Order: sequence, then structure tokens, then C-alpha cells
Amino acid sequence: MKIYYDKDADLGRLKNKTVAKTVAMIGYGSQGHAHALNLKDSGIKVVVGLRKGGTSWDKAVQAGFEVKSVAEAVKSAEVVMVVVPDELAGPLYQKEIGPNLQPGSYLAFAHGFNIHFKVIVPDSKINVFMIAPKGPGHLVRSEFVRGAGVPALVAIHQDPSKDTLQVALAYGRGIGASRAGILETDFREETETDLFGEQSVLCGGLTSLMKAGFETLVEAGYAPEVAYFECVHEMKLIVDLIYEGGISNMRYSISNTAEYGDMTRGPRVIDKQVREEMKKILQEIQSGRFAKEWIAENKDGSVNFNSLRRKAREEKIEKVGEQLRGMMPWLEKNRLVDKSKN
Repeated sequence: MKIYYDKDADLGRLKNKTVAKTVAMIGYGSQGHAHALNLKDSGIKVVVGLRKGGTSWDKAVQAGFEVKSVAEAVKSAEVVMVVVPDELAGPLYQKEIGPNLQPGSYLAFAHGFNIHFKVIVPDSKINVFMIAPKGPGHLVRSEFVRGAGVPALVAIHQDPSKDTLQVALAYGRGIGASRAGILETDFREETETDLFGEQSVLCGGLTSLMKAGFETLVEAGYAPEVAYFECVHEMKLIVDLIYEGGISNMRYSISNTAEYGDMTRGPRVIDKQVREEMKKILQEIQSGRFAKEWIAENKDGSVNFNSLRRKAREEKIEKVGEQLRGMMPWLEKNRLVDKSKN
């Protein structure tokens, strides 16, 4: 696999005074605000395209950006980055993005979902690339500010101008990704592995594992506060050790008792049945079944999704966690997520 760094990426592709390109950031959520601010700090001209009256409009204005309607932002830019939620991108592309793209312009995505599953099919005269940071947008921003970066994946879908990779790498450098490394891939691989990781490990698997552990202890009569600390709060400590030096680094740091329990009991929790279910989840992603389900969910008004959200917010694990975090005022300092700004 090829990996690109700062030395491989020429920011001049985007900010050279004689051929400077304007980047239109379509969306200003977790990824959008981070990309926009990082590019701006890298000396690249950015306009933000949003729905008039939307909640993000004022946030983008307060951050110092010129904000336009989506259609006007697309018309004014040579590079258009789509960072709205996957379920909104298709209709938005049909109505406001696609009709206003000029031949030879660059259409970019931070995730391959809509291109891979053919929800969006750009004209053959449009250059299409992906820069997909391997972390939430709030981390993309915080790492950039401290002089580091979050690794990213790069992929080229269409290249009529024959320089799309160079423009993509310049964009990746602008958001700080090339400080850590930009790995070359394709839209299929990024999309399918990203969805699988989110559903079975990073989000779905992790939250379900924490909830199951918390509920097991509480049902056995242990204090909810103690159960929360053991099964949720300490998760960050363990993940930080793995992030720093891999699983062996974490096992070096914990006690011998914990390490033995890890290697003898862990496989009983994540057993053959769990692995078989993971394979089913992957097959649903590869076949397009999950994509169809998610698109249909939103066409139906997200009734089931909104119900799941409401129920999740009311779970005991969330209530206990909120109370315990209230005892730790230092968590409010330097928050990655500040809903009033990003």
C-alpha cells in the first residue's frame, strides 16, 4: 500500500496565487467544520455552502467564513467537498450540486458511501476523489491545532484532468492528514471497511459491549456508579494505551491478573457466534443491503432511527454517566465536541 506524506503533497495545487482554487465546503458538521478551519489555517480559500436558515449557518459565519447557499458555493469553487450526512447527499447532489458543477472541476468526498453505492453518479467530465480522515472531525481539528494530524485514505474515482491525485493530496495536506500519512485505497474498500468497523467494532460493537457489561453488574446487585467506572469510564484508558503502542503495549501496562483474564476470558465473550454475526454484517454491507435499508429509513422520515435515538438517551447507563461526569469538572475544559461551535 502506498503512503503519502507532506513531501509528496504540494499545497500550491490549491493556493498558488496565479492558479488558486476555491474550495466549497458543503456542510459544516463534525468533518465539515474541521476541514474548513484546517484548510483556512493552511492558507486556502474556503467558502461554506449551507441551507439557508440551518443551524450551522451562524456557526460558520462566526468562524469567519463566507457562507452561501449550496448552489452558489458550488458555482464559485473549483473544488467541492461534500461533507453532509450520507443520507442527505444524494438529493442535495441532484438538486444543487450536480447542476452547478463546471466541467473539469473537482468533486470530493470524506466517505465513499454515495459514490460506491451509486447514489451519486457524477458526469464523466468531473474529477472525483476522496480524502477520508480516519477519525471524527473534532479530532481532525484538535490534532491539526496541536501540530499533528489524523491519517486519511485517498482514492480517485474519475480523473479526466489527469491531476486529481495531486489535488487530493494537496487537500489532504491542507487538513493535516499528510503529517500522519495518507494511504492509497479505492472507494469500495474504504466504504465497506468503514461501515463494518463502525457497526461491528468501533461504535456498534463497543457500545453494545459496554452496555452488556454495565447491565450484567447492575443486575447482579453492584452499584451502577461502580459498574459505569469499570465498564465505560476506564475504556478510554485502555484504548489510549492501545492507540499509543498496540495491544501488547496495553497488556504491558495492566496487571498480570488483568492480562491473564484478558487472554483467557476475552475469547469467551467474542466467540465463534460473534464472529459469524460479524460475517453476516459484512455480507449485508458488501451486497448493498445495509445501504438500501439506510436510504429507505430516511425516505420514510427516519421514524425508527429517531425512536432508537430517544430510547438510547433514556438508558440507565447514560443517566449514571451524566451524573458521574458532573463530578469531574475538568472534562469540560478543552472539549473536542462543543455543540455551540461545531
